[in-house]
Amino acid sequence: MISPFTAMQDALDLVPTSPHPSNKIAASVFGRALHGKDFWVTHTNHWPDKIATAIGVDTKIGNSSGTIHAETACLLDMTLPTEGASLCVTDPFCPNCAKNIAEAGIKNIYIDEQGFEKDFFKRRSGHFDTMSMQIAERAGINVYALNMITKKQIPILEIDPDYKPIEDSPIDYIEIKKADEESFTTIIFNAEEKHKRRKFAIALVDALDGRKYALIARAHAVIGYSLSKPDEAIELLTPIDKYSFIQEPVNRLMMHLARKGHRLISDFLYCSQVPTSREQVNLVGARVKRITIGNIQKCRDPHGLKAMKQLQGSKIIDYG
Repeated sequence: MISPFTAMQDALDLVPTSPHPSNKIAASVFGRALHGKDFWVTHTNHWPDKIATAIGVDTKIGNSSGTIHAETACLLDMTLPTEGASLCVTDPFCPNCAKNIAEAGIKNIYIDEQGFEKDFFKRRSGHFDTMSMQIAERAGINVYALNMITKKQIPILEIDPDYKPIEDSPIDYIEIKKADEESFTTIIFNAEEKHKRRKFAIALVDALDGRKYALIARAHAVIGYSLSKPDEAIELLTPIDKYSFIQEPVNRLMMHLARKGHRLISDFLYCSQVPTSREQVNLVGARVKRITIGNIQKCRDPHGLKAMKQLQGSKIIDYG
């Protein structure tokens, strides 16, 4: 079994290679698959090559940085299920990564203790305390600091082993015989009828059990939160600065693929409206080349429309 200290050291060794000029971060996702094989993936925060080359590192994609966060980069690069796995990161994680980590089924997060001393964290510690840690707690994720000198593991948050996070809008599974344009169009039509006025996304996937499925995800509060209580729903739907407790549908799908070890079947990804800027950047990081859009004029905000124009104009993503 891989030690968190070993995985953290790998992240620390890699972090100087991050292309970011000031905030260099690295993360490792590690665990053991059901058949007993250990897995381990490490990445820094970085600009995907296509964005760096065609658009540049100094240009925002919509209102989002063009970088893939280190934690998310690891999750987008997984081929074995991350459910129950662990994650090491050199710096405290942001709320957006917290949502992705939760949706990917990570059970333990280890943070380099030195990360809490950096100026970058001190300027943004409020979001870590009020959002990132809240998301981890609701999702049932243990959080630890690692002292790499003394090799001590310091608990920050430990969850009752019997705790099970609520999930009142789970991913829908529809088994399919084949993935082709005809079946994809039928699935989209039926989903549009069922989820009218809801933002949702569909992916056709090859699962580890050898079967093919259509997965359908709605925009919803991150796992562990419920929108069924009006007072809580209002709070969850209210952004805090640039962050939100709502997990957008494309991000939900991509993290669920990591969670279960599914593989996206090329060209069979759909969203009922234009994804957010951050979702689109993450799609580039996942090497997605095509997404079909239901309403090409509709988006959560105008920034997503701008991001689509940039990525389409640069021939990075085809929006069918």
